[in-house]
Amino acid sequence: MSGDNRNLILALVLSAFVLFGWTFLTERYFPTAKPAATAPATPAASTPAAPTVAAPVTAPGQVAPAAVPVNAPLPAVLAATPRVAIETPSLRGSINLAGLRIDDLLLIRHTQAVDSKEAVRLFAPSGAIVHHDKLSDGTVTGRNANSNPNYGTNAAYFAGFGWAGAGAPPADARWTANGDKLTPQTPVTFSWAGANGLTFEVVLAVNDAYLFTVTQRVVNRGAAAVAFRPYGYVNRTGVGPEVNSFNLHVGPIAVLDGTLKEGEIDYDKLREDGPQKFASTGGWLGITDKFWLAALIPNQKTAIDANFTHGAGDRYQADFLAPAQVVAPGTVVASTTHLFAGAKEVAAVNAVRDGLGVKLFDRSIAWGWFWFIAQPIFFILDWLFKFTGNFGLAIVGLTLLVRLILFPIANRQYASMAKMKVFAPKMKELQEKYKDDKLKQQQEMMELYKREKINPLAGCLPILLQIPIFYALYKTLLISIEMRHQPLALWIKDLSAMDPLTPVNLFGLLPFTPPGILHIGLLTILLGVTMYIQFKLNPQPMDELQAKVFAWMPWLFMFMMAPFAAGLQLYWVVNNLVSIAQQWVLIRKYPSPAPAGAK
Repeated sequence: MSGDNRNLILALVLSAFVLFGWTFLTERYFPTAKPAATAPATPAASTPAAPTVAAPVTAPGQVAPAAVPVNAPLPAVLAATPRVAIETPSLRGSINLAGLRIDDLLLIRHTQAVDSKEAVRLFAPSGAIVHHDKLSDGTVTGRNANSNPNYGTNAAYFAGFGWAGAGAPPADARWTANGDKLTPQTPVTFSWAGANGLTFEVVLAVNDAYLFTVTQRVVNRGAAAVAFRPYGYVNRTGVGPEVNSFNLHVGPIAVLDGTLKEGEIDYDKLREDGPQKFASTGGWLGITDKFWLAALIPNQKTAIDANFTHGAGDRYQADFLAPAQVVAPGTVVASTTHLFAGAKEVAAVNAVRDGLGVKLFDRSIAWGWFWFIAQPIFFILDWLFKFTGNFGLAIVGLTLLVRLILFPIANRQYASMAKMKVFAPKMKELQEKYKDDKLKQQQEMMELYKREKINPLAGCLPILLQIPIFYALYKTLLISIEMRHQPLALWIKDLSAMDPLTPVNLFGLLPFTPPGILHIGLLTILLGVTMYIQFKLNPQPMDELQAKVFAWMPWLFMFMMAPFAAGLQLYWVVNNLVSIAQQWVLIRKYPSPAPAGAK
C-alpha cells in the first residue's frame, strides 16, 4: 500500500474518531451552561391562550385547588390534592384532580443505576422535593429520571388536556372521577360541570406500555350552541442535566407535516428567540431526553396549531390547539388524543408509529445520520440477544456477521497486501530512482501496479465500509435503552458504560475514578494490543516517518477509545482478533510471486 493511500486511511479513521471523541467531550466535559432556575410561585400550569371561537358562553365560577406547599416533600404535595392512581406493568403514579394533570409517573421497569432498585421518575408535581420513598410493593423509587437532586423543586414535569374558549374548565378546575385507579383494564372518566348546562369529560385509558388514550367530550344540555378548541400540553421546569449536541438531541421535539424539527425548537432557541409556532396536519410534539419521552399525538387527520414556549420559572411547554368544535344543544362532541409518556423502547415506539400511523415517531430515538444502518444493527443485536441471552455475546455475533459479509472484500484486500509485501523492495527502488521526479515516480508505480495486478486501494474499502457500521453501533450503545445496564460477564456490568476495571486506580483499590482518556480499562488495553499485532502483519510503510506514526497509532487509539462504551470496545477487540486470524490465513493462502523487476 502506497504512502498516499496509508495517509488517506489514517485521515479517514482519525476523522471518524475526532467525530466520536468530540461528541463525547461535548456531552461529558463541555455541557451547555444552564440558566438559573427558580421555583414557581404557584403550582398552576401554563396553558395555551384562549383562541377566538364562535358562540362563546358565560364563564363559570372557578374552583380553587387545595393549597399546595411549595418546596415540600413529595408525599406532602401528593397528599395535598385529590388523586387517581395509575398502575400498569410499566408505570406507577397518579393523576392530580386539581387541574387534571398527569404529574406523578414512575417507570417501574427501569432503574436509576446498575445496582440500584430506584425506579426512574419521569413526571413530578410542581413544588415537590423528591426524596427516596417506597412503593406499596416495597420497591424503592429514585429522585428523578435524570439523577438531579433538585428535581422536585426545579424540575416539575407534567402533562394535561383541556379546552380553550369562554366557559371552559380553568387550569385549576377540580375534577371528579368515576374510579380510583387507572389500569389497562379500567379506564377512568373525569368530569367537570360548567355553567349553562355544559359538562366536560375526559376519558383516560392506558395500555401495558406507555401510551395514554385521551378522549375529550363536551356535553351540551343548554339552549345555545357553544364552541371550544381542545388542547394538550407537556410542561417542564428546567432543562435537566443532559446536554443537547449535534449528535444527540434533548429537549423540545416534533414531527410536523412530515418534517422532524429539532434545532429550531431546542431550549436555547426558545429562550433566546421566544415562542415558536407551527401549523400542521397531524404529527406529534413533546419533550425528549436520551432515554425518556413525553409526546402529544393528536388525531393524524386533524389540522393543529403547535406551540413551543419558554416562560417564567424557567418553564418550557409544548402544546397544540385543535380546530374549534361547535356543540349544538342536546349533543355531545368528542375528540381523541394520545400521550406517550415513558421509555423510548424500540418496540413501544414502533408500536405507536405503526398502530396509530404516526409518521417518523421512531425518530424520537436519536439514531443519528446513519439511522438506516443503526436501526437494522439494533434489530440484529436484539435478535442475537434473544438467541444468546447476553448483549455482549450479541455484539460478538454482530462482529462475526459483519466480517462474514465483508469477507470477499477482505479476501481481495489481503491478496493485494501480500503482493505489495513482495514488491515493497521494487517500490522502494522506484522511489529512490525517481525521487526528484514525482510525476515519473507515480507513473512507474502505476505501471508496476497494473503489470502485477496490485490494487493499492484494496485496504481502504473495508475501512470505509466499517466506519458507518462502527458509528451506527456507537449510536445504538449511546441511545438504545435496551442496551442500558446490560452486562457482559465478570466485571463488565454495563456495556453502555466505560470498562470499570483499570490499572490506573489499581483496579479500584485507590479511591478515585480516572477521567476520560486516562480511564484505560482492560478491554481498552486488549484493544491496543490486538491493533498492534494487526498492524505488524500489514506491509510496513517505506517512509520512516509513516512507520513511526503507524507504530504509535495502536497506543494512541487505546487512549482515544478509553472513554467509550465497553460494548464498542468489545466490538473493536473482536474485530481485531478476526482480522488477525484472517490476515494470518490469507497471507499464507497467497504464495509470494517472484518480483517482476527482479527477473
